[in-house]
Amino acid sequence: MDDNEFDWRTFLRRWQDEWVPSEDEAMELAEGDVTLAELTLESPPASEAEVADAERRLGSRLPPSYREFLLASNGWRLHEESIYQLGAAHEIGWFGDPFGMTPLYRGNLDERSAEQEVLLAGMWERALQLETDSDMSYALLDPGDTDEDGEWALYVYKGWSGEYPTRYPSFRAFMQRAYESFHAERARLPDFVNDTTRARDADVDRAREDALSGRWEAARDRLADAQRYGRPGAWGMLQQLGTLAQGYGAMTASFGGLVADPRCTHDLVPVLALAHVRDGRPGGPARHFALGAGTDDGVQAAAEEILARVRDGSHRYAPDGAFGQAVAEAREAARWGDTDTAWRVIRAGLPSWQPPAPDLLAPLGLLADPVLGPVVTRERGLELLATPRAGRTGAIPEPVPDLDPPGLCWLAEPQRWNAPHRSYRCLWVEGVEPEALPGLVGEDGSTGEDGGTGLTAPPVRPAGWFPYDVGQRDDSAPWEDRAVMAVGRTGSGWAFGFDSAPRASEPRRFFVSPAAGASRGGRAVVLWVRRGRDDTSTVFHLSVAERGEERYAYTLRGTDVERSGQVPAALDPDHVLRGVDDADRERRLLAAVQDEFGLSLPRHALAEGILPQLTTRSWNRAPREGEAFAYATVTFSPR
Repeated sequence: MDDNEFDWRTFLRRWQDEWVPSEDEAMELAEGDVTLAELTLESPPASEAEVADAERRLGSRLPPSYREFLLASNGWRLHEESIYQLGAAHEIGWFGDPFGMTPLYRGNLDERSAEQEVLLAGMWERALQLETDSDMSYALLDPGDTDEDGEWALYVYKGWSGEYPTRYPSFRAFMQRAYESFHAERARLPDFVNDTTRARDADVDRAREDALSGRWEAARDRLADAQRYGRPGAWGMLQQLGTLAQGYGAMTASFGGLVADPRCTHDLVPVLALAHVRDGRPGGPARHFALGAGTDDGVQAAAEEILARVRDGSHRYAPDGAFGQAVAEAREAARWGDTDTAWRVIRAGLPSWQPPAPDLLAPLGLLADPVLGPVVTRERGLELLATPRAGRTGAIPEPVPDLDPPGLCWLAEPQRWNAPHRSYRCLWVEGVEPEALPGLVGEDGSTGEDGGTGLTAPPVRPAGWFPYDVGQRDDSAPWEDRAVMAVGRTGSGWAFGFDSAPRASEPRRFFVSPAAGASRGGRAVVLWVRRGRDDTSTVFHLSVAERGEERYAYTLRGTDVERSGQVPAALDPDHVLRGVDDADRERRLLAAVQDEFGLSLPRHALAEGILPQLTTRSWNRAPREGEAFAYATVTFSPR
């Protein structure tokens, strides 16, 4: 409804009829401090002549919505915020900037200031003051800030707050927001039921159906409207949509009262716990885990247990039914790096998802699973929201593109902030499962002290921290270079280990390729790349072994090649790099390796640091008699 169709008399009469005292006002009435007559909102309408007299006195015609308001009610009592009374036509006047705000605001302007900042700086001297009773606050209409309909922007300035004024595009927008706030203040009163509350609650019900049917944007708009009126459930559902629309990186603060429902605990509390962990500092003091709503002892106890599991990375999202089976299958794929397959499994299972509580709109618990959470990117979160679920029907969205490029050439591309370092080294072993790698190249050469796999979970880190460590272990000898590798499986059946932060600069005199030890049952491939800085050449090392013996290897430094064994022509750098520009050398070498062996690496899983880890035996041999090994560290400190 536009302003030409807006009926002020109907709007204001509905507001007056729906008015009930707030808790504070009810107490004042009971104690006799005020009467109902004193709390009346509306005033008799102004006549056309009274409004015209005010306009002659002010020297300006009033904006349309405010003028029509005066003709419906000549003033209004507001019981919300810090504006208590809007004056009658004969009481309003020019503000005149009595507190000298103009030079303060103009002093902050420069050539980069936005148009709205310039308008605000000039507002104080030209504004029309509407309120006659307030808590050091002012309702100011600005004739210099207008729209195509002739409406003046209204600013509410709370003099005690130290904040910038709040801008409304028109007087009508200000009154509409005040009406919504009136409803929100009373939404929890048991007897506060009227046509408006019933209409907004019906919107919440329609939004629920829209959301489950994949029409999440329509649901969001309905819920945002209902939330401004304070309708129960609207905030919690709106936050669910907003959280999934951001994907794994969302920093959700609250789901309102919905978090108090024990049926929602395993979907919502882990998401809040993840945000709590991300917001903390490593080694910092423990902080209270606030759920954002009053909860019983059972929910609070469960929340503390969930927080502990989220913090140590052991939390797992495990819904019931067919969707739970899909989640388990997807986790197994993502666990070893195939996040694209994991998402396809989740996407196929979404229609079978059933909400454990009526106001739960989607499987938010996915986001807090340390393996599956990073799979749900922002684009995939939007795809999830657009997919019908819980037995609803609707249009199926187009699948978002896969995240992992094929092969290895992506390693040569410019890196994202949290992608592998400039140097990296990789190991592939054919025909074995990732769990077998500790027994082949692990630091203790076994399956773990307790008979486990010898693999460890990736470290849990606050948001923004790089997912890989760099540094020598305290218990290592100076010559040792043990790789901490992310471990997974390629689509072609090779187990792999990937170290994005090798401590040593490059393979040199003491280097011993782990390919031979890893190849006891078949083939193994080792790749080590160190990109040059400034005038330093890029180093590219490849070694291939089979059944415990190294077959061939080469190390390329600039244009110099050191070979051992018979390097196939398809891999030999003299052949691969013939006529290739310097900028494309790494890509060509990687393409040759991937084509020869059918190798790949999962970019998304590596960049997000979600794969289990393995600490290998040293890639350097111990010094022999008469040899020495040392590091020299140069530190530059300011004087």
